[in-house]
Amino acid sequence: MADYPQELTIAPWNGRPPRARVRVPGSKSLTNRALIVAAMADGPSVLTGALDCEDTQVMVAALRAVGIAVEHDPAAAILRVPGCGGTIPARSAALQVANSGTSLRFLTAMLATGEGTFHLDGSPRMRQRPVADLLAALNGLGAEARSDLGTGCPPVTLRASGLDGGYAFVKGDVSSQFVSGLLMALPYSRNRTTVEVQGVLVSQPYVAMTLAVMAAFGVTVGNRKFRRFDVLPAHYRGRDFAIEPDASAASYLFAVAAVTGGTVTVAGLGESSLQGDLAFVEILEDMGCSVVRAPEQTTVTGGPLRAVDVDMNAISDTVMTLAVVALFAAGVTRIRNVAHIRHKETDRIAALAAELRKLGAAVDELPDGLIINPPPPDRLRGARIATYNDHRMAMSFAIAGLRIPGVTILEPGCVAKTYPEFWDDLERIRSESSA
Repeated sequence: MADYPQELTIAPWNGRPPRARVRVPGSKSLTNRALIVAAMADGPSVLTGALDCEDTQVMVAALRAVGIAVEHDPAAAILRVPGCGGTIPARSAALQVANSGTSLRFLTAMLATGEGTFHLDGSPRMRQRPVADLLAALNGLGAEARSDLGTGCPPVTLRASGLDGGYAFVKGDVSSQFVSGLLMALPYSRNRTTVEVQGVLVSQPYVAMTLAVMAAFGVTVGNRKFRRFDVLPAHYRGRDFAIEPDASAASYLFAVAAVTGGTVTVAGLGESSLQGDLAFVEILEDMGCSVVRAPEQTTVTGGPLRAVDVDMNAISDTVMTLAVVALFAAGVTRIRNVAHIRHKETDRIAALAAELRKLGAAVDELPDGLIINPPPPDRLRGARIATYNDHRMAMSFAIAGLRIPGVTILEPGCVAKTYPEFWDDLERIRSESSA
């Protein structure tokens, strides 16, 4: 990983608007899903274009700790996964997952298919992130899983003896990762399993992504409108699998185009993408940008921006990007139906409200979103932006610094969680556009 300074002041954009073509790193969400499925599969898999970041490193280290000898070639962006044929080699392990929600939830479900005792813990923030609904579902299927501190959060102790199958009930309003973790593990239950989602499932495109990865490795799931899933016993088959560039990471580069009036093309991320977060460009289109879609790339060109009122439940990882773009839009922007992002790396609604106000915006913090009323452009002001150890805070507010002098990002190294090269790519766009 790169060495990062303690703080980084963003130089405002000067000169002509950017014209750049960038390929962002592989999708974190796809990489961690493919790692779980490939680890359980019959036979080896090769994952190409895989992301190398803190979250994926945590997952790789955990899989190795339970006896699955993943080989990682960061320079080539390749992961080689031997596959355990549905039998977890280790009978015990103590796993540290830092602040990786996907790792904690996916591994807990996967290890429940094994035999033995496993402990999973993470950072102080991870100890505040909910896992109770997943544990309850696993316990109903034959596992013995508990929150050690009785908080419904990690640390977790799992005493596994395989999963029986049957019926599982999962609340849908906290995290789609509970459902994704269950679905990936359940083909290795002894019997058919039906998963019922209670309430409306948040971030449905991420579950659709999970189902697509499972299908790519040979297992299909009955899906009744994301409210009920039917999973039959089956085994994944190892294969070569290409990881797409990360659509959430791409949102920051599309935002560069939006706020500077420039043109940015993200290569490798096109109309066939499995990632729901690419729909972020549709919101930019509604705000006044132009978007050109192609099979293997997406291009955004900025224009005069106008406010939007938008339900972002399905693409909530891009809420922070949009909130910053809203600073430069005419009118009042409302972001709705994202209460669940309070349970992410930080309380993202509260953090956004606090830092947007530093820049001069009037912000109403709602239980499930934000109302953002930007000041006149000449009254936006620089500030020292707290990142709350949240990678998306750092990358989003860096975009504000392209238009507002004096924006300083504190602890910019938190981008290593999902996009270690972010600062290099941002500088590359600047240098290529001024050449």
